[in-house]
Amino acid sequence: MHNADTRPPVGVAVIDPQLAHLADTAERPDKPEEACGVFAVLASEQPVANLTYFGLYALQHRGQESAGIAVFEQGTGQAGGPKVRMHKDMGLVSQVFDQEVLERLPGQLAIGHNRYSTTGSSKACNAQPVLLNTRLGPFAFAHNGNLVNAAELRQAIAADMTDVAFTSTTDSELIAFAIQHAVNGGLGWDAAIRAAAARCRGAFSLVIGTPEGLFALRDGHGIRPLVFGHMGEASDAQWVVSSESCGLDIIGASFDGDVEPGEIIHFRLGDPTPQRSRWISEPAKLCVFEMIYFARPDSRFFGESLYSYRVRIGEVLARETPVQADIVIGVPDSGIPAAIGYSQWSGIPFGDGLIKNRYVGRTFIQPTQAMREAGIRVKLNPLPDVLAGKRVVVIDDSIVRGTTSRKLVAAIRDAGATEVHMRISSPPVTHPCFYGIDTDTQDQLIAARLTLEEIAAHLGVDSLAYLSKAGMVEAAQANAGQFCTACFDGAYPIEMDEAVSSSKLMLEPSGIAATV
Repeated sequence: MHNADTRPPVGVAVIDPQLAHLADTAERPDKPEEACGVFAVLASEQPVANLTYFGLYALQHRGQESAGIAVFEQGTGQAGGPKVRMHKDMGLVSQVFDQEVLERLPGQLAIGHNRYSTTGSSKACNAQPVLLNTRLGPFAFAHNGNLVNAAELRQAIAADMTDVAFTSTTDSELIAFAIQHAVNGGLGWDAAIRAAAARCRGAFSLVIGTPEGLFALRDGHGIRPLVFGHMGEASDAQWVVSSESCGLDIIGASFDGDVEPGEIIHFRLGDPTPQRSRWISEPAKLCVFEMIYFARPDSRFFGESLYSYRVRIGEVLARETPVQADIVIGVPDSGIPAAIGYSQWSGIPFGDGLIKNRYVGRTFIQPTQAMREAGIRVKLNPLPDVLAGKRVVVIDDSIVRGTTSRKLVAAIRDAGATEVHMRISSPPVTHPCFYGIDTDTQDQLIAARLTLEEIAAHLGVDSLAYLSKAGMVEAAQANAGQFCTACFDGAYPIEMDEAVSSSKLMLEPSGIAATV
């Protein structure tokens, strides 16, 4: 335990509370918004749809707009091939599926997906999995990530397949069509998937169900995570693939390892040894925000849970940006581990100053302006008994636009806090992400537009400080070069088309607004 240094630390802005606030931007969550979750089960004599439901339930934090499961039942389709049944719809996993639906999905191989839109708007036609037929039979496809050459690939697919009928506005469908085209051109499943992947630039972690088993693949940089494990004895060859290890845990599967960057793995029913090979070799660049915010704290990266990493970044944050205060609180849930680490290193007591309504998901019923002005608190409510008369350190994982952070600070002051010092357990987000995270255009990112002092004034805090990039990497106890940190420094690892940054809805028909 260390005593907090009361000197104003380097890089921390101490702000005159009389500074005028800036105008709020649009009413949107003040966080980078999620990627998607993919999950797959290959097992005989198992309720694979039910297992996939629970896997997607564990991955619900990765996407709350739609959910879907496709299941292969061997030997029941045409010419003795597999019959594929699929159910997908808008909503949370628990809203899309019930036991009656799951019982209508028998089989041995299930492909599951839950979605947050990054390319293509939030509507039913963009829900996954994608299901297509080929000369070798049907396949089901689910994708986590975002392509940066989607417009170019769409044009190429349209040229290759003159009779193609695009049914969605997603880049995911384009990858599926590329696989279909390669198979129908004469390639086998493994070669076709490799050929399609070679046409893609960007982030893509894929699970693909075929009549020849389950394929899992990551892009060459491994920007989005993908792991695999097995159920029961290894000799039973009951395989599970998931975006995160928490998806394995929920169904009692082992964690066998990562699908490595640039790797393709072929899992076959009854084969205890999956076929693993590289389809491309590039430098690993895991999205560092998976570590800081996106992935669940009980998921494992680099041999440990993310909870342990997030506690360490709190310790580093306390060392880099000390302040004299009475209590440390975290913004639930993602800010809690870093707040605990900050408390442990600084010696300032940790407390629960904010209560979260954990039953609030994404809602399309928005409070009226009058309700917002009255201070409606849908997700977080401060505890005056804990905060009144206290100098409070508030730990959060990021600030994107500054909208909800400002309202949160006002609510903490209304609860009686005498000082509010905000500490952010990541560096300032100054650049948009093009690899599967919705972080707005650069002019909407508060740290790209304002100085540290101006941000603090906008939020209404007594002081504000961010974790340094060096501290973030130090806490990971890993090679700094293996992370993508483009949202903090603009060092994008994948070259992209100039038009990509214009809108996440770049594939929408001209003049058509996004609809729910």
